[in-house]
Amino acid sequence: MGVLDKISVKVTRPYREEDVPAMVPIWNTVVEDGRAFPQEEPLGVDAAREFFAAQSHTAVVTVAGRIVGLYILHPNNVGRCGHVANASYAVSDKLRGRGLGRLLVEDSLRQAGELGFRGLQFNAVVASNAGAIALYEKLGFVRIGTIPGGFRNKDDQYEDMHIFYHETC
Repeated sequence: MGVLDKISVKVTRPYREEDVPAMVPIWNTVVEDGRAFPQEEPLGVDAAREFFAAQSHTAVVTVAGRIVGLYILHPNNVGRCGHVANASYAVSDKLRGRGLGRLLVEDSLRQAGELGFRGLQFNAVVASNAGAIALYEKLGFVRIGTIPGGFRNKDDQYEDMHIFYHETC
C-alpha cells in the first residue's frame, strides 16, 4: 500500500492566493531541473502571484491538506486559435509517480471543456519525459509530431520534443 492509499487526497481545487508560497517551490523545482519546462528562471513569490492569477485556470492538488502539485491552463494561442488550450503541470519531486499527475491532467481536461476550449495541446513534451508521454497516451492524447532537437535542456543538450493534442468537446 502506497503513501497515497493511506492519506486523504483531495483531487484538485482552484488555487487560492494563500496557496502561492507553497506552489512556488514545486513549480521552481521543475524549472530548475531544466528537463521539462521551457522557462529558465525560477519565480519569486510576487512574480508567481501575477503569473498564476493571469491564467485561465490554476489548480492545486493536496495530500493531507498540503499542496503537492499544481497546473496552469490558458489559451495556446490568440485570436482564431484561442479555442485550443495549453497546460503545464508540476508535482512535488517527493511524490512523483503516484498518480497525482494523472489527477491534474484529468482535471485540466474537465476545466478546459468547462471554459469552452475545444482541445488541449502540449507544444513541448520533451522526449526523455517518458512518464508524461505514457500518461498522455493513456489519457487519449495523440502525438501530432516531433520537433528534432527542439528542446535545450539544462545541460545545453538538445533533445526532441513532441506535440500532443486531445479534444475536449
